[in-house]
Amino acid sequence: MAQNNKNSEDKILRVQIKKKSEPSTVLYSEEDVHSFVDEFITSWIRGDIIIRFPTASELGKQNPLNIALIKDPSVNAELKIKEHYIDLILICTGVKPAPIEEQQKAISEVFKMMLMFRSANRIENKNITKDIEKRITELEKTQQNQIKLVEQITAFLFKPKKIKQQKTKN
Repeated sequence: MAQNNKNSEDKILRVQIKKKSEPSTVLYSEEDVHSFVDEFITSWIRGDIIIRFPTASELGKQNPLNIALIKDPSVNAELKIKEHYIDLILICTGVKPAPIEEQQKAISEVFKMMLMFRSANRIENKNITKDIEKRITELEKTQQNQIKLVEQITAFLFKPKKIKQQKTKN
């Protein structure tokens, strides 16, 4: 009987059913967002774009009670916004060590800030570094093709003509 139980155990099949993954309805994948943030941070560090952070006076306008206070908290708020942004940049770039979850959160936060800055017209210049690289590459290919065509035309035009030998009648 013990042998009979072994045979019945050997015949047990384990089946794992995987649910069909639904097609994604988001416009940008995680990799796309990562690429946008990478390009944005690189452009900002290079000085290709300028971010105009909210100033203390702008933040003070939001709360009229700040004027009556001796120490204006809007100055502190301005510094906190900039410090938070720099902290996120340090995490995104790997300068400040952080777990993967915190890195992903920082990338998402920078992306949100990009959208907020853009919608408030606080970003100057265009983030075009990769676009320029692509255009330069295309121009270089076009130039190489044109050089080949010019060489072919030149070779054809200045090709020594074979002189036909006339047969002399003897």
